[in-house]
Amino acid sequence: MPPQLYYPLQNFAASKKHCFLTGKPLTSSEEHVHVFPQWLMTKYNLEDKPFKLLDDSFSTYKQLMLPCSAAANEQYVEPLEREIKAAFAAGYDAVVKLDELKLFQWIGKWLFGVIFNELHAARTQQHAEGEEFSVSQSILQRFTNLHVMLQSLNLPVIFEDFKPFSLFIFKVDNEQGDFNYRDEISTVTYSLRINDFGIVICLQDNGVISRYQDEVYQNIKHQKLHPIQFEEFSARVFYSAYLFNRLPNYDIMPVGDDVYIEATSLRGDSMKPIFDEWQTKTYGQVLESFWKKWNILLFEIIKDPDRPMSFLFDDEGGFRAEVALPK
Repeated sequence: MPPQLYYPLQNFAASKKHCFLTGKPLTSSEEHVHVFPQWLMTKYNLEDKPFKLLDDSFSTYKQLMLPCSAAANEQYVEPLEREIKAAFAAGYDAVVKLDELKLFQWIGKWLFGVIFNELHAARTQQHAEGEEFSVSQSILQRFTNLHVMLQSLNLPVIFEDFKPFSLFIFKVDNEQGDFNYRDEISTVTYSLRINDFGIVICLQDNGVISRYQDEVYQNIKHQKLHPIQFEEFSARVFYSAYLFNRLPNYDIMPVGDDVYIEATSLRGDSMKPIFDEWQTKTYGQVLESFWKKWNILLFEIIKDPDRPMSFLFDDEGGFRAEVALPK
């Protein structure tokens, strides 16, 4: 019998009474996993910190849960958590040796967990106000695709000659105790800066952002970055994901005991470039958000519209090995 994929977001049938990974009914309300891994929350003292949802309501990090059967947790989720935890504790040199697919699965579970809780909160609120629940179809499609790919954790899923994500990992000179995380749900983009490294990933672009930002990445990927430099590159990736104007589609084909996923052409029938035009002011606004810690304002960033402020590169385009922060 071919593997049976679970589609919890079709008609938003996602239930807290079924395992998020396998779809099997749960036997107890105690069967769940944290969206933010317990080891990460403990290390960075996150459990009781507020987490703002898209509807402007607040939860806490520890209250964000995914329904997960004890069997799926023991067999699939927990072994992945142990491997990621060990690599993250060891630092950059261990993280870059991780299987990229495992990082994709780990981050994918995290972002799927966030959207799962966001959608449940939105549905509860809309029903309380007597409104019919509705959500962007593009969001549902992106996360349905992500969830199918996340099932590579528990099913023999084969990606047919493509990688669904763009992943960047850097060594970063972080301060001890730094925990800097952000995501953009609409573009399924994520960054995390902790220990001595930083990760940026777009989970649903079929690797095109890697190619779009390849020249920049090749110039800096072996450098040790200052946090402000990492945030600058992260801003470039998040803005690139915003400019990416395709919604990837996939052919999903059970064949024998395996599930093959094949990416359809991003070009389709459109002659339009895959990325919209880069706008300096809009990029500057994104960068201002990423540089908020350093109080750098938009007018400073785009004072010269042809050459926005950069801590990554000097005026000749060379990497800035020394960073002089604004006073």
